[in-house]
Amino acid sequence: MSFALPDGLPPGRFLSSGPARVWVSDEFPQDVEHLWPRLLSEQQAGGLVPLLCWPDAMERPLGLDRVDAVRLEEVLATDFAEYRRRRLPFWMDPTPAPVPEGIEPWPHDPGPPFEQWPGLAPQMPATSADPTPEEATASLLAWLIETGQFGLDECRLVLVPARRGSDALALIGWSAQAPLPLLFALLRSWEDRFGAQVVAVFGSELHVSVARPPAEAEHANLLALEHVLSTANNIVDDPPTPFPEYAADLVGRTSWSFWWD
Repeated sequence: MSFALPDGLPPGRFLSSGPARVWVSDEFPQDVEHLWPRLLSEQQAGGLVPLLCWPDAMERPLGLDRVDAVRLEEVLATDFAEYRRRRLPFWMDPTPAPVPEGIEPWPHDPGPPFEQWPGLAPQMPATSADPTPEEATASLLAWLIETGQFGLDECRLVLVPARRGSDALALIGWSAQAPLPLLFALLRSWEDRFGAQVVAVFGSELHVSVARPPAEAEHANLLALEHVLSTANNIVDDPPTPFPEYAADLVGRTSWSFWWD
């Protein structure tokens, strides 16, 4: 069944994504920076989540019951124990890894400052200094467009009947080389704790705006570990980035990007 559309949309059409119906624009919307804040402000009343994504990225939807079943703290505790077991020898050895001649040695990564799973980063309260969700999203959209992110121009505006962006990704069947039920459960939690908003997915890239980022190094360390356990390749691994450096960069940062090989 189709649904009522907001006013002012570019030309587009309804498509089926598994059992769901979604609306997809015919082209990349050139006025997306002006359109998006309005769509976001109407999301709660209209029940439509806006996304930018490739039209062929909508494959096999993931049932929300699989996301509901993820016991987030338990899974992350188990995953961290295994991650630490594999990485600890490298964290303990400051000897630079061999690199080709003329290439700067990779910086030593001491790893996260935790011996056991420390728990989730706490929810960030809204303050007058924080951007609104609309402002955070507008800033990320402007950055994606200004930097000419590869693949962005192939994206289409998609409206998904869903309660939140993480659920919309599951419903359209977006796929990446990632543990998707865990990733979508993490996204749900980041939406609640940090005012995160899924903005764009293309290929195996995910771009998220953040209205209430961590303001203290202690909380950023906890959040950085959650990012690491998402298994995204660009978190500390590519390019090689010491964990403390990655965590420090999350303080006050209003956009996060992830990609998987």
